[in-house]
Order: sequence, then C-alpha cells, then structure tokens
Amino acid sequence: MRKSLYCLAACLSVLASQGCSSVYMPNTPSTPMLSAKGELSTSAHVTLKGNATFNSAYAVTDHVGVLVSGAMMNNDTKKKDFRHNLLEVGGGYFTTFGPEQNRILELYAGVGQGSSDRTFKHNTSEGLVTYDRQEVTFRKLFFQVNYSSKKKKSLRLFGEKYPLNYGTALRLSYVSMDEFYRNDIAQPTEDNIFFEPVFYTRMTLNPWVQLQYTSGSNFGLKNRDFMSAGNSVLSIGLIINVGGKSLKKAD
Repeated sequence: MRKSLYCLAACLSVLASQGCSSVYMPNTPSTPMLSAKGELSTSAHVTLKGNATFNSAYAVTDHVGVLVSGAMMNNDTKKKDFRHNLLEVGGGYFTTFGPEQNRILELYAGVGQGSSDRTFKHNTSEGLVTYDRQEVTFRKLFFQVNYSSKKKKSLRLFGEKYPLNYGTALRLSYVSMDEFYRNDIAQPTEDNIFFEPVFYTRMTLNPWVQLQYTSGSNFGLKNRDFMSAGNSVLSIGLIINVGGKSLKKAD
C-alpha cells in the first residue's frame, strides 16, 4: 500500500514537472563573428545545468562561412537524470560594415541530429524508485541572424584595458522527434518551432582569445507536452579567433 502511494505521488509529480521542463535542451548557438576569408573561430561553452557546447566556424571566402557544433550533457540529480547529445552543421553569409568595419552581420542556416533521455525518480523507504523514463531521438532545422559590434567599449581591470564586444543571435529552430519511448513503450511523436534569442558579451583577453557570457530564452510556438520550451541558455565560454580583419585599439 505504501509503495502504491509513493508511485501515485510520483506520477502526480511528473505531470507537474512537464510544464516547466522539456526533452529538448537548446545549445549555445554559434556566434563566430567572422570578418574575412581564412578566419577560424572555435569555442567551448558550459551552462549552469552542465550542458557543454563546442562550436567551430571557418570563413571559406570573404562572405561565406561554415559551422560545426556539438553539445552534450549528463546531469544526475536526486529527482531527475537528464542526458543530451546534439550535432549541428550549417553555413551562410557574413559581412562587415560601419565606419570602422567593426560591425558584423551573419546569416546562417543548418541541420542537426540529436537525442535525449530523462529519468524521473523518487527516494522511498524501500530505496530509489524510477517511475518515468523518456527517450527521444530528434532532427533539427535552424536559421539564425547574428549582429555584433567589435571593440565598442573597454573594461579597465588591474590597470589594463580589455575591449568588450556585444552581440545578439536570433534563432528559429524546427525540432521534430524521430522516435519517442516512454518506459520502453512507443509514444506519438511531437514537433515544435522554437524562437531562441540570445545576447552575449565578450571580453578580449588578447588578440585571439575572448571570454564570453551568453544569456537567452527559449519560446515554443506550439503547445506540446514533451517537446516544449522548458529550458533556456545561460553560459560562460572561451572563444579563440585566428585571422580576420585587424581593428583599431579600443579607447
């Protein structure tokens, strides 16, 4: 009887949790700030939840860039385990403009493939009880617009000036489940369209290395039970850019 009550309470708990979580975990989008042919940008970001994203971009010409991104997470807590993997590839157009050519506009589109599984669990007097396991594989299409400005302001720290760069990435992602299993039983698949705006600030440590803080939201344009907009982006990252246009030193 006690075990049945625990299971009932667990089921009610997972129904409540579905309104604020999702099987989809957005990655930190690629914001390479490419400016010239031959420029290479690589970065690594991690969120407070432990979602790690690795981005790489290369300028094939003075206006065409290609992207490769990967993300992974393995987060185990007392009440929920969440595992996530994602791989993206894409490409697009970039250009610099402004009086000092220090403003950058980037337009990228691409595809992705990923998987996630989350397990809800409950501690009882009889031990750990797993009461809901959700396993998903999915495909992704995305389009994003990046706008950024290089070396507009500087931060003085320990007697040194560190140029600050600012940017915004507006991304639309269409995510569709390939397979969805709940407690090893096949479920109807879901899809959603996500609007994922992020804002980032970079502090230039030297001409090639920058520290980036990214914050953003995730909005689902469809009402879904599992493929919903329950996770956002809040990350710290390290970026390395080699090549590109040299800019005037910030004041």
